[in-house]
Amino acid sequence: MTPASHIPDLPSPGGLQDRQGRSIRYLRLSLTDRCNFRCDYCSAAGLEAPEALLGAGELARLVSLFARLGVRRVRLTGGEPTLRRDVVEVAAAVRAVPGIEEVALTTNGHRLAELAGPLHRAGVGAVNVSLDTLDPAMLERVSGRGARLADVLAGLDAAAAEGFAALKVNTVVMGGVNDGELAALTRHAWSRGATPRFIELMPFGSGRPVPSAEVERRLGEAGVALSPDPARGWGPARYLRGRCADGAGGLVGFIGALTENFCASCNRARISADGAFQACLGGHERVPLRQLLREGASDALLEDRVRGALWRKEPRHHMDDPARLVLLPMRGIGG
Repeated sequence: MTPASHIPDLPSPGGLQDRQGRSIRYLRLSLTDRCNFRCDYCSAAGLEAPEALLGAGELARLVSLFARLGVRRVRLTGGEPTLRRDVVEVAAAVRAVPGIEEVALTTNGHRLAELAGPLHRAGVGAVNVSLDTLDPAMLERVSGRGARLADVLAGLDAAAAEGFAALKVNTVVMGGVNDGELAALTRHAWSRGATPRFIELMPFGSGRPVPSAEVERRLGEAGVALSPDPARGWGPARYLRGRCADGAGGLVGFIGALTENFCASCNRARISADGAFQACLGGHERVPLRQLLREGASDALLEDRVRGALWRKEPRHHMDDPARLVLLPMRGIGG
């Protein structure tokens, strides 16, 4: 399936913008920092106590606030969002907020076989499934004993059968680990009607990064011919059209956070599992929205704090500069 049609990030009256004039139209909302996988590249944080997570009502209030300020797409992330018992109800509540045009979900696929239907009926329109390898033993090595390939593939198949408007397969490429499976992963995703996307390893955990340009080269050597394509989505991925000699083909996405800096077109902000607003994935400033909510803060105060954080957002991240690298754990931020 192709990426969602891109909606131009045009400023709206009273909308959210950072100091560089980038409009925030896309909110990534982490529902929990719990995860049943232990992926090498996602540094483990201490788990939050249940009362530290945002409740369903608090989530709905924040999404309503951001929607009034111009946000049009919400992605539910984690940790692993399907471990939250009320994930379907949360998805439905977010989709019902006036102004929200799409609700997306990123998952490791572990519970997707049972949840694909309920999530689709709740209004989730796009699903990203993380799949780093087609080798069961390698998946356990990379993601821990809780990661069972059969469950992930069953979840991906269930999502494909459900007919989401967009279905993508996310692979974090790690040198010497899964960089020999690029063509196989591409063809597997295409066979399910999904778009494969290859993500450069970011410095949140361990592993050796493989630049996007190298991924392209290896795909070509493995028989996947790539050509330009104008497709765009809501996020930072760029897309090429892939074709194999046997006729198999489709889009292939690349997210090169380090070698292909895309900060100039950033339209995203994040709310972490513990209710903190984070203007930049690579930043470290956090606005404690959960605390403010529970202290009775008005929407005007919440908006003022969010706008202040965006105004202080730097022009670009510095994940490629070890001297300036200050990262919060990926788990709970949601990527």
